[in-house]
Amino acid sequence: MKSCLIVDDSKVIRMVARRILEELDFQAEEAVDGQEALDSCLRSMPDVVLLDWNMPVMNGIDFLRQLRQSEGGEGVIVVFCTTENDMPHIREAMEAGANEYIMKPFDKEIIEAKFSQVGLL
Repeated sequence: MKSCLIVDDSKVIRMVARRILEELDFQAEEAVDGQEALDSCLRSMPDVVLLDWNMPVMNGIDFLRQLRQSEGGEGVIVVFCTTENDMPHIREAMEAGANEYIMKPFDKEIIEAKFSQVGLL
């Protein structure tokens, strides 16, 4: 079973994402900010991270940059899932090492499509 770390400061978003991911046979873990997510990854790298941009403590882009510099972090698939949908944000995320980008709100079909595109399904 593949693992997914859901990183979002919204409890509702984490709950919705967890339900979708478990339906897709992923083991889901959660983190409320980038620092908690980085700590979790350093303990055990997930197969994929579903990542919000705007969070307290450490935002998504800072988390992504640190993840990519961590041992084992270069192989983790990172899918941004955020309301930041302008080209400069998307470009910055992709240049920092994101594999894919999802706009909020999302549903099961969107997650399935993006996860298929990056070879997870």
